[in-house]
Amino acid sequence: MGGEARQQLTDEYLAGAVGEILAHDERVRGLDVMAEVDGGVVHLRGRVDRPAQLDTVRRLAGRLAGVHAVWDRVRVAGRDPVALDLGCGEQRQYPTNIGVDRRRTPSVAAVADVSRPLPFRDASVDRVFAVHVLEHLIDFLPLVAECHRVLRPGGVLHVLSPWWKHVNAVADPTHVRLLDTQTIKGICSGPDRPAWFPLHVGRDESTVFADLTPAPPGDGPDERHMARFFD
Repeated sequence: MGGEARQQLTDEYLAGAVGEILAHDERVRGLDVMAEVDGGVVHLRGRVDRPAQLDTVRRLAGRLAGVHAVWDRVRVAGRDPVALDLGCGEQRQYPTNIGVDRRRTPSVAAVADVSRPLPFRDASVDRVFAVHVLEHLIDFLPLVAECHRVLRPGGVLHVLSPWWKHVNAVADPTHVRLLDTQTIKGICSGPDRPAWFPLHVGRDESTVFADLTPAPPGDGPDERHMARFFD
């Protein structure tokens, strides 16, 4: 069986599994949330009354083997999430995302160089998508710190980059950094930079995925949680 056919079948299985969780798990049963799966990424949509309800759905879906990331367009307490799509180019991950790029395209709402401070207020957004962005920056830690700054408490940074062992990581001459899941471990904590709590980190044969949320000041994930994702 080819890789694409297997992934399609896996996505169908995972969509059914998440659907069963939403239908039968008493912690989330009755929520107006639906799920689709594409390439191992669970896409949630719908509406909930409280952030904790969405957090629970995200956590339960992320525990399934084969899930690489959990993204959402879920309306919380009557408010749609504000999402930045960094370096989006011609296409945003979701049509409602705010496209950010240094060149103007129909998908770009804010023209900005992501290697410089982002033109958004502190704690002003709910999601940041950095999809095929970090590998283009010699030093991506300032951008990661900017994502931490602009995210609201409970917000999520979604990272997607080529895995260093796959040819895609080196085939593009504009790639200047190589990433692994262990790179995400280094992003999560380090001296003199903001800490992140990993909600989900993984990879397939070509791509590294990470869902990260800002850790409270002076706090961070414990060793047991980190052991889920990192060596």
